[in-house]
Amino acid sequence: MAFISFKPTDKVSMIKRSILALIAAVAVTLPAWADLALAKSKNCLACHTVDKKLVGPAYQDVAKKYAGQKDAAGKLATKIMKGGSGVWGAVPMPANTQVNEAEARKLAEWVLSLK
Repeated sequence: MAFISFKPTDKVSMIKRSILALIAAVAVTLPAWADLALAKSKNCLACHTVDKKLVGPAYQDVAKKYAGQKDAAGKLATKIMKGGSGVWGAVPMPANTQVNEAEARKLAEWVLSLK
């Protein structure tokens, strides 16, 4: 019968790999949570959700519509700040005067990442 033996260096290596995996997971998911928090703080979630149409389209639908478009983040950031109409039906999107240009760009990039 074979036994697996772990040397102390194996345990240390395993712990290091686990810690690195945890750090990588946090690094990947933290921006998504931070941008969701920004969307909440700017009242975007009064009309939008990530995956379902509310008053406005779901963010995932927006991401799909803008996928592959040149300067999609810039176009979407402009719509966030200035509003728009006619793209998603009869209900216009009002301008969000609480959002500055950098925040609008961050929100747009986050939305586009939700495909």
